[in-house]
Amino acid sequence: MGNLDGIIQGFITFFNPSVGIYAIIGFIIGAFFGAVPGLTSVLAIALLLPMTYSMDIVSSLVMCMGIYMAGIYSGSITATTINIPGAPSAMMTAIEGNQLMKRGLGAKALGHAAFASMIGGTIGTLLLIMVSPYSVKLALMVKTPGKFSLILFALIVIILIQRKSIAKGAIATFLGIMFATIGIDTMKPLARFTFGFDILVQGIDMMSVIIGTFAISELLIQSGEIEKKLEISKDVLSKIRRKDFIPTLEEIKSIGLWRYFKSSLIGFFTGVLPGAGGSMAAFISYAEAMRSSKNPEEYGTGSLEGIAAAETANNAMCGGAIVPMLTFGIPGDATTAVLLGVLVINGLQPGPQLMTKQFHLIAPMFAALLVSALVILPITFYLLAPYFIKIVSINRGILYASIATVAIVGSFVSTFSVFQMAITLIFGVIAYFLRKQNYPTVTLLLGFILGPMLEDYFRRGLSLGHGSPLIFFTSPDSLFFLVLTVIFYYFLMIKKPMIMKEDLVQKKAK
Repeated sequence: MGNLDGIIQGFITFFNPSVGIYAIIGFIIGAFFGAVPGLTSVLAIALLLPMTYSMDIVSSLVMCMGIYMAGIYSGSITATTINIPGAPSAMMTAIEGNQLMKRGLGAKALGHAAFASMIGGTIGTLLLIMVSPYSVKLALMVKTPGKFSLILFALIVIILIQRKSIAKGAIATFLGIMFATIGIDTMKPLARFTFGFDILVQGIDMMSVIIGTFAISELLIQSGEIEKKLEISKDVLSKIRRKDFIPTLEEIKSIGLWRYFKSSLIGFFTGVLPGAGGSMAAFISYAEAMRSSKNPEEYGTGSLEGIAAAETANNAMCGGAIVPMLTFGIPGDATTAVLLGVLVINGLQPGPQLMTKQFHLIAPMFAALLVSALVILPITFYLLAPYFIKIVSINRGILYASIATVAIVGSFVSTFSVFQMAITLIFGVIAYFLRKQNYPTVTLLLGFILGPMLEDYFRRGLSLGHGSPLIFFTSPDSLFFLVLTVIFYYFLMIKKPMIMKEDLVQKKAK
C-alpha cells in the first residue's frame, strides 16, 4: 500500500509545472538526438550530466526519462526514411520501414512505429511499477556473498551477450575494471596503481569516463562520416504528410493485440537482463514475430507487423532496464548505465534503501516514463513528426563541433579539474580506437561501474567467511546466482550454437 501511495504522490509531484516541464524538455531533446544518426539518448544524458549539479534531483531524473523514451522511439524516424537507424535499437525497424518508404508508405511506417512505441513504453512502465515492490523484497534477500555472485553473473552475461565478439567484450570489461582500481583502495585509505603520479590518487571520475566514452568517441567516429550523411535524404522531405501517419483499425487488427502484448513482455524482460538493451529486445521480438506470423513471407519486404514487434519491444525495454539499475545498481543497457551515473553523482545509492526510504525521489521518474510513452502518439501525429525528418538536413560540422564544446566544458564544470578534463579526452581517444576495432565500449563502462562493487563484496564475503571462498558456494543466495550463471552460459554458448548448426544443416539439405 505504501508503494501505491508513493506512486500516486510521484504522479502528483510530476504534474507540478516546475517538474513536468523538464519531462517535456527531455522529450524534445531525446527526440532530436534519437532522430539524428549518430546521436543517441546515451549521448544526450551524458551531456546532461554536468547540468544535474545545479538541478533538483527529481527534475534531472524526470528529464532523463523523457530523453530515454523519446530517444528510443525517434530512432525509427531515420531508420524508416533513410535506412540509417537513429538509435541502435531501431535496426530491425530499418529493415521493414525503409522498404515501405521506397513504396511511398513511409508515413504509414512511421505511424505504426509511433503507435507500437506508445503501447510498448506504456506496458513496460506499468510492469516496472508493478514489479518494483517485489524486486525490493528480492534485493533484501540477497546478502553480501550473493551480491558478489549477482554482479559476477551480470558481468559474465554482459560479455556473453556480445555473441560474435565475446573475447573483445571480456577485454573491454576487464579494462573498465582495471581503470576503476586506480586511486584510493575501496576498503583501506591507501593509494594504489598510481605509478608514482600523485595526481592519480584522486582516481578517475565517472563523469570523465561517461563523457569520454560516449560523447567524445562518438563525435570522433561521426566526424569521418559527415560528408556521407550530408548527401542523404533531401528528396524524402516532401513525401511526408501529417494525415498519412494514422494507422487504420484494420491494420491494427491484422497485427493483433496479442502481438503488441507479447512483444511488450519480451522487451520488458529482455531489458531486465543486464547489458541486453533495446537492440536485443527488438531482435528477439522481431524473430519471434516472424516465427509465429501468419505471413512470414512479408518480412523483409515492408511488414507492418515486423515494425510493430520491434518498436513495441525496444520501448518496453526501457521499463525493464530500470529494474536492475534501481534495485541492484546493475544497468540494463547503455542508457541506464549513464542514468546510474546521474544517481550516484547526485548522492543516491541504488538498492533497497533507495526504493523504500527515498522512493519519493524515484516515483516521479516512473510517472515521467509513463507520460513520455503516452505522448509519443499525439506528438507524432499532430505536432512534430513531419519536422523530425528535416533534422537529417542539419549541417553536421556545426552540430558536432557544438556538441564537442559542450562535452569538454561539461567535463570541466562537473569536477573543476583540468586533470579530469584531460582524462575525458584520453578516454574519448581510447574508446574511439576500441570502437574502430569493434570492441564494445558499453562493457567498458559497465566494468568501470560494477568493478568496485564486485571487489568490495568479494573482500567483504571473504572476511565473513574468515578467508575461505567456500562462503560463496554455501550461501543460498550466492549459490543461486552462480547456478544461474552456468545456466545462461549453457543456453548462450552451447545450446544456441547447436541449434544454429542444426538449422544450417537443414538448409543445406534442402
